[in-house]
Amino acid sequence: MKVKTVELKGNKGVLKIEDTDVYFVNSLRRVMLAELPKLAIDNVIIYDNTSALFDELIAHRLGLIPIPTDLQTLVFRDQCKCEGKGCPNCTVRYTLSKEGDCVVYSGDLQPEHPSFAITENTIPIVELMKDQRVILEVEAVLGRGRDHAKWQMVLAPRYRMETKIQVDKKHINEVKAFVEELPKDLVELKGDKLELKDPSQKSILESYLEKHKADYISITKDPSKLLFSFETDGSMSAKAALQESINILAKKYEEFRGLLKDL
Repeated sequence: MKVKTVELKGNKGVLKIEDTDVYFVNSLRRVMLAELPKLAIDNVIIYDNTSALFDELIAHRLGLIPIPTDLQTLVFRDQCKCEGKGCPNCTVRYTLSKEGDCVVYSGDLQPEHPSFAITENTIPIVELMKDQRVILEVEAVLGRGRDHAKWQMVLAPRYRMETKIQVDKKHINEVKAFVEELPKDLVELKGDKLELKDPSQKSILESYLEKHKADYISITKDPSKLLFSFETDGSMSAKAALQESINILAKKYEEFRGLLKDL
């Protein structure tokens, strides 16, 4: 297997993976969606709420706010030595108190420890009018996407196979005439080879091929060459999410290998 990093900065990651099988990349995708742990608000105590929104709506919005997640310092509450009571090893607490004519944002959540300060701090929670207020306390705990969508860190992980465009050399003049009809930034003709300038525009080329019935040009896919891309919600960097997902997948393969030995 060959892996080339196309982009791995901030919340976005793009990898070019060659000499592999689709099932392996799909396994990584499913781990990112369902198995990758992250912090999310799971318990909300509202002391006062005179806003236009019900308590349940505010609690729901709070649950979807990305919480900075450090898997090196936190454990799952059901695995903690506190036996689920909620301690600094498994629980992160925030408080919020706002009043007056303003918008309450995610950044208004005040963490118990500065290292857990909200980084995506401009997510609106509720708009307050004059003399309205919201006072609450919340607890964030680790969870997985398979348990609830609020614990899903990676957004829309996806992959696509490398596209190959084959040209009938006997009809090269027709190919040239066809290329002239296409948008200038869509494809490039290099000798007798046709290449997409942007692989994501494949569907546009296919629509032109169907419209002009250009059977002298065919598009095939190579399942051994994949472009894998994903984004995180900001609770963890793309690089950290990828590394943790790989670790989880490796452990699952080891566990499966152990089960096979016992057969």
